[in-house]
Amino acid sequence: MEEPGQLKRAAIDATAGAIAGGISRTVTSPLDVIKIRFQVQIEPTSSWAMLRSNWSGTSKYTGMFQATKDIFREEGLAGFWRGNVPALLMVMPYTAIQFTVLHKFKTFAAGSSKTEDHVQLSPYLSYVSGALAGCAATVGSYPFDLLRTILASQGEPKVYPTMRSAFVDIVANRGFRGLYAGLSPTLVEIIPYAGLQFGTYDTFKRWSMAWNRYRAANSSLTDTENGLSSFQLFLCGLAAGTCAKLVCHPLDVVKKRFQIEGLPRHPRYGARVEHHAYRNMWHALRQILLLEGRAGLYKGIVPSTVKAAPAGAVTFVAYEYTSDWLESIWT
Repeated sequence: MEEPGQLKRAAIDATAGAIAGGISRTVTSPLDVIKIRFQVQIEPTSSWAMLRSNWSGTSKYTGMFQATKDIFREEGLAGFWRGNVPALLMVMPYTAIQFTVLHKFKTFAAGSSKTEDHVQLSPYLSYVSGALAGCAATVGSYPFDLLRTILASQGEPKVYPTMRSAFVDIVANRGFRGLYAGLSPTLVEIIPYAGLQFGTYDTFKRWSMAWNRYRAANSSLTDTENGLSSFQLFLCGLAAGTCAKLVCHPLDVVKKRFQIEGLPRHPRYGARVEHHAYRNMWHALRQILLLEGRAGLYKGIVPSTVKAAPAGAVTFVAYEYTSDWLESIWT
């Protein structure tokens, strides 16, 4: 197949990335809402944590299944897709930018724009390319990430009925800089997260291809020697998403706290994060450790991991197939 030109290649990567991100975000939105509710709750988020810390008060959410039942009872099925519109507005340009920049970096490093040549890059270059692509995508789509977090975390009664009302209030009270609240911990988080996600994905793909070659050599099959099945791509994305999320989750908690600083919420959702509660990222980490213990940095880790694994898998599989399809009809 003819190798596409630079503009056409960028259009393929951006379109495939946007479609993959949109599908993945919509499918995993319920888990994301539950994760955010845990992350912004100052009180303990499990019965075990309440016992260990001798907590005498009450907590709104104390487990994944309890949170699921409460959200469904109080907000209905639509509550699990709260904030999904700004989430899509965030994730579609995010993944579009991410995959486009990633392909550019890999093309530069490999000296070729062919995907099969990119798989042969060293793991180090895969990690660096993923980290740089993640940074570029984060800066380009961050205000929508902040709006998504605010809308998903507010519960009932709603403080902001629409994305527009949230945007206007943030700009009026915090200025345009308020749209980038929490950007620093996000960038610190996204460098290892995106690097691990894309680096481990490429590593698992190389291992799977090597396994296919070994199996083909032993069974005298050559037609699928280098190709990966959709199930293998799914498993590679699953493993990559899980590894990245387990390592980087504490920084995601810190980011969410910055994003909802000063957000008024109904008292039944517990104490709110006051304005200027955290001076900077390191102060936030220390305060969470001091007041909530190490468990505080891993609030929402169960729904986060449960969500990250299929989200990574769906994103990578959708991207691979959409990219191949677009390449076949545009070249």
